[in-house]
Amino acid sequence: MISIVGSGRVGSSIAFLCMSNEIDDVILVNRTEEKAIGESLDISNSIPGSSKFSIRGTSDYSKLVGSDIVVITASADGYQKSRTENIQSQVNMIKEIAKNVKEFCPSAIVLMISNPLDVLTYFFQKESRFSRFHVIGIASSLDTSRFRYFISEKFSVPQSSIDGALVLGEHGDSMVPIFSGVRVDGRNLMDMVDDYEKASLTSNVRNYWLQLRNFKSRSQFGIAKNAYDVLSAIKHNRELRIPASLVLGGEYGEANVAMGVPVKINQNGIVEIEKIILDQDESALLAESAKKIRKDIESVDI
Repeated sequence: MISIVGSGRVGSSIAFLCMSNEIDDVILVNRTEEKAIGESLDISNSIPGSSKFSIRGTSDYSKLVGSDIVVITASADGYQKSRTENIQSQVNMIKEIAKNVKEFCPSAIVLMISNPLDVLTYFFQKESRFSRFHVIGIASSLDTSRFRYFISEKFSVPQSSIDGALVLGEHGDSMVPIFSGVRVDGRNLMDMVDDYEKASLTSNVRNYWLQLRNFKSRSQFGIAKNAYDVLSAIKHNRELRIPASLVLGGEYGEANVAMGVPVKINQNGIVEIEKIILDQDESALLAESAKKIRKDIESVDI
């Protein structure tokens, strides 16, 4: 069973993908029970006639019992200028959710979607004391999708012609697009852009969410699809290689901080943190990103 905590746009979109693709039973948990019930009733109409799975809405955390995976999309407050602007209320919320998840499904794999993503991944893991390989922040794969999109737009090529696009570090203003490993139709991206173009692409990726808000309130489909891909890999025991956030234990020279790094995921959660070669500038930027996340963690009143 998959439980999704938070029944807003993102949580409901993930639930819709799970139901329409017949992946597993879903429980939607929301502090306003009517919201969870309403979304589950709507999504239930997307279930194929061949499906054996169902969806239910509730505000009762005890219904999480039996969950293999818990997806957290809940938010205590919205944000306008920065994903960290309501960091204290978000951390307070996530610590309460962690206590409930630990009580009712202590063996679950947790996918963190809520922001600030890396900070909440860190505090959930510390509060729950779950294995760090079972608390996975899903956002760097979304940032990678955005990086690939901008490369595609700049060179007027389909995204299928782009290999090796990757964004690491914070899901925020210090995220690090990794240019050194990208190939466009077999050509090294570093040979196709100058420093100004690199800076422009980096800024576009970092500020994508702000640009999107000029046209709609917030993103939902991109992150929902990225989360669904991870759910599918876990439920079907398929290997999936993506960048994702977890609490590090010395990898990439960082410890006791959560940030996006390349990982391999299967039914057991994260089974490998992959080491890739970064150039000197990328390594320095990744260290700065870790420093930024650590500063945010330290700013929280615990």
